[in-house]
Amino acid sequence: MRTGIYSSLVSLLSGVFVAGCVSTLDLDDRGSIPVPAGMISQMREMEMQVRDPVLVRIFKQESELELWKRDKSGKFALLKTYPMCRWSGTLGPKTEQGDRQAPEGFYTVSAGRLNPQSKYFLSFDLGYPNQLERAKGFTGSALMVHGACSSSGCYAISDEYVGELYAIVREALRGGQRAFQVQAYPFRMTPANLAAHRDNPNFEFWMDLKVGYDRFEIFRQPPEFGFCEGRYRFSEVARGKFPTNPLGRCPQFEAVPEAVAAKTASDHKQMQSLVESDLAISYAYSDGGMHPAFRKILKTRGPEFLSRKTSSTSVPVSRPQAALADPYKSRKVQIKDATVE
Repeated sequence: MRTGIYSSLVSLLSGVFVAGCVSTLDLDDRGSIPVPAGMISQMREMEMQVRDPVLVRIFKQESELELWKRDKSGKFALLKTYPMCRWSGTLGPKTEQGDRQAPEGFYTVSAGRLNPQSKYFLSFDLGYPNQLERAKGFTGSALMVHGACSSSGCYAISDEYVGELYAIVREALRGGQRAFQVQAYPFRMTPANLAAHRDNPNFEFWMDLKVGYDRFEIFRQPPEFGFCEGRYRFSEVARGKFPTNPLGRCPQFEAVPEAVAAKTASDHKQMQSLVESDLAISYAYSDGGMHPAFRKILKTRGPEFLSRKTSSTSVPVSRPQAALADPYKSRKVQIKDATVE
């Protein structure tokens, strides 16, 4: 699936590793690492300023982290997609300390959540548990996006990539953005993925997240969100405000924007068609995931090599044998014009 992109990422990663970029990073002053010149040039081409606001989206199943940035039009555009080296657990939200689950949901990251002295090079705290998660009694702390290739509930993207990401979000916060939004999903919220996971006990929760996903897809603006009746809510409040208690009764909402409602209805129809046609793909996760670009390097060069090249302090790759397992089951199905493996 998307083999052209994966091949390009493998080539890119290999080039970075050969150049030895990770090993030359200055650990004593890593919090002030500059935004790379290449990224600044790319921002200019996309009519963005270095300190324009940012937004992050995370997708577990695809093991990808997207960095979005506001451009001259006032909308957010995709600046870069980073392959994730490691995340732990299975698809589904984190609920308790020690479950090794990486969080799923919507979070806001302020400057105080940036950690320039992380033991995984650089990191930022997602802010788990958020208000809704605390109200539900979920526990856990220090759930991060960080460097290296090791995870026990965090999202690891390698030192090289987290250095670049950290510098860009830091500058956005310095530019006046009070906090940037992080949207963490189990997978890209497509009809095919929803059909594949229709029997998962977290499906209703994921459909709540999809409301925010659809709003961002349509408007390219960070969706405002609140909590009531134990759920995420992305609708504008017509009367009253969200209750102080996230488990409290919901106020009256404005009608869902027509464009969002149309997308939701279309996706649901496609999902149902896939389910009825038995074209859904099933997935099996033994322990989290790793982007295929990193998995190929792990398979061909081994965990010690991948550890050295994703971490300036050679943090070991967590559970390398589990990371080698391909989460996609072997059978092929034809979905419209694209073959998914």
